[in-house]
Amino acid sequence: MTIAQDLAARINALTYENFPSEAVHWAKIAIADTIGVALAGAVEDTAKIPERVLGAGNMPGSSLVWGRSYRTRALDAALINGTASHAFDFDDCSNTLGGHPSAPIVPVALAIGEEVGATGQEYVEAYIAGFEAETRVARGVHMHHYTKGWHPTATLGIFGAIAACGKLLKLNDDQLATALAIGVSEAAGVKANFGTMTKPLHVGLTARNGLFACLMAKEGFTASMEAFEHKQGYLEVFNGAGTYDVAKMLDGWGEPLDLIEPGVMIKQYPCCGSTHMAIDAAVPLHAKLSPSVEDIEKIEIETHEQRLEHTNRPDPLGELAAKFSVQYVVCRALIDGKVVLENFENEAYMDPGMRSLLPKVTAASHTDDPYTGIVTVTLKDGSTHTEQARTPFGRGPENPMSADELKAKFIDCATRVLPSDAAERLHAALWDIENLKSVGEITTAMELPPGAAQAAE
Repeated sequence: MTIAQDLAARINALTYENFPSEAVHWAKIAIADTIGVALAGAVEDTAKIPERVLGAGNMPGSSLVWGRSYRTRALDAALINGTASHAFDFDDCSNTLGGHPSAPIVPVALAIGEEVGATGQEYVEAYIAGFEAETRVARGVHMHHYTKGWHPTATLGIFGAIAACGKLLKLNDDQLATALAIGVSEAAGVKANFGTMTKPLHVGLTARNGLFACLMAKEGFTASMEAFEHKQGYLEVFNGAGTYDVAKMLDGWGEPLDLIEPGVMIKQYPCCGSTHMAIDAAVPLHAKLSPSVEDIEKIEIETHEQRLEHTNRPDPLGELAAKFSVQYVVCRALIDGKVVLENFENEAYMDPGMRSLLPKVTAASHTDDPYTGIVTVTLKDGSTHTEQARTPFGRGPENPMSADELKAKFIDCATRVLPSDAAERLHAALWDIENLKSVGEITTAMELPPGAAQAAE
């Protein structure tokens, strides 16, 4: 049995009836969080440009473009909504994946779920299977895969998208193995494009490609069953000899589900997760000192070398670049005590106070715990103050956000597109998703009435 065949059999063996209630609980949190941040992202050019290029409004279909009043083909909806879900870099994270687990799955599963008339329970099953598939492959290739420069949300998320779509399309083991093999050739995304619109586009393309692979396999398209282990296959090409372990991909499958342990991390800040450790160190300094821009003489930041490599941006000249600037977000946290969506809109990065602080910031790397951030502030009175934080990609199962905090984040994001009463109804539907007779109840709650102002305008 090849790796693709083995993975397919394991994915198809995952069923809702065998999932512990804890898995369903976390699936609901992650699904709701992803849809919320995607609705916020729907108003961004990052999502609107591909929508215009695709001409999605002129391609009628059964799948909603979220926060719009029209439906289009599932493949196009997956690309647009997938891109929107990562537009703010506010979607959840996974330590195992080394990226964002839900964005490659939630939008595409909902797009095809609408088309095939999936129930809420079938959708949750597909989501959990997708999460397990992508994180299990990740265990076999990290951290070399990440440090080499691949964007795991895309290059590993493709297998989550395929697993979820395969479940909803009811692919048999052979068809699903073929789809996974097709996905090997669709996997793409490099970290050089972080801080630009292309990073969230990685997610949109991954979502679309995952569905495309499944639809092609269902129609009888062929692919090599040795696409993973071949000498010119995924493992050798994306990683290289001696840098992967197939046993880690397959051992202990679903025992426990990765969604439960180590679990999914919900972001509390709308910027690159690799900056969050430093933000968490800076926020207590704000609470302690309440410094003004004029009070600060020097700011020193330390984060892990793997984090600093793509977040060392001392002079961010763009809203997306600011999301990947550890210097900028720490300045915001020190002065404001928080980092919010508005910090990355309307050229907020050009705020005179922030521009005057940035030259005072130095960022250095450490090689200790990857989730440790240290911030030291020297004030003009000569005093020095240091805080250290250890936060793995936001709030995880060991330190979860409360239900009220999760809902507040959702409503804040969703109401950038939807009226507040619609956002409340959507949140309630998502929290009851496993009992819905059709996932169409979710998309109906996200649909604007005809004639309403469109986010794409």
